[in-house]
Amino acid sequence: MIETRLLRQFVVVAEELHFSRAAERLHMAQPPLSQAIRRLEEQIGYPLFVRDKRTVELTSAGLALLGKAHELLGALDESVAYTRRVAQGIEGHLVVAMISLSHYPGFWRALSAFRTQIPAVELSFIEATTKEQVELLESGEADVGMMRCPGTTTPSLTIERLLLDPIQVVLPAAHPLAANTAVRLEDMSNESFVMSARALGQGFHDQLLALCKGAGFSPRIVQQARQIQTVLGLVAAGYGVALVPASFERLGLQDVVFRPLQHSALEELTSVALNVASNNSVVSPLRDVFIETLRRHV
Repeated sequence: MIETRLLRQFVVVAEELHFSRAAERLHMAQPPLSQAIRRLEEQIGYPLFVRDKRTVELTSAGLALLGKAHELLGALDESVAYTRRVAQGIEGHLVVAMISLSHYPGFWRALSAFRTQIPAVELSFIEATTKEQVELLESGEADVGMMRCPGTTTPSLTIERLLLDPIQVVLPAAHPLAANTAVRLEDMSNESFVMSARALGQGFHDQLLALCKGAGFSPRIVQQARQIQTVLGLVAAGYGVALVPASFERLGLQDVVFRPLQHSALEELTSVALNVASNNSVVSPLRDVFIETLRRHV
């Protein structure tokens, strides 16, 4: 294995074709430099220079090595510089896993601000449920997660709330309760409910069940869906009613109406958090800059 120090010394000698001048450039004495070049020649197995009392010339092997040495040292220097930029949080690659965020304008403002601030960073996005995001973060396949509350113990993750989103009732436009300005959850005890599957988002699913239980009933779930947009579509088609974050009203879906819940005794359950999550066992200045941008804009 040839040391990069020997390669750098060889390049200077090859450029100067004079050992004394090369030693001056390298801030070292000439004898150690001559010994270093001999060690390099021994490792390669061929002479790199033709020397006499007056001249120093490159051999064919020396010429071949000079071209490759420039490439190798240039690539090494760029790799070190790139590593430093990544460590400073000004370049690199981030993988962001997220639930559907099309209805959160603050998230897109944050992305725009981050791109303006650090244009050299490459971002990749994975749409995933909260459960899937936990797995991606724990395996190192994602750097940042945008999720609801996981509802399970996640000691390896740091989870920070970005905002609270009120939970509202979603009804078919023709539903009798759609005429109300607000809806008591107790009045929905006999309704059919459409919900996202618990296996895909345990925390949010269990929160909705606890909210209904606090109103004195267990919801009769007739349909389950992977995405809340699908839940809304099923409500529009008349399959039931739903409880969803109020921000989804921004999607402007036809044939459904959103109504706020009248204040419940379980006030702490009437809003759902949007969180940013990361693996606390991984050090990443770039990820930290991204999360700070989210804090400012979401």
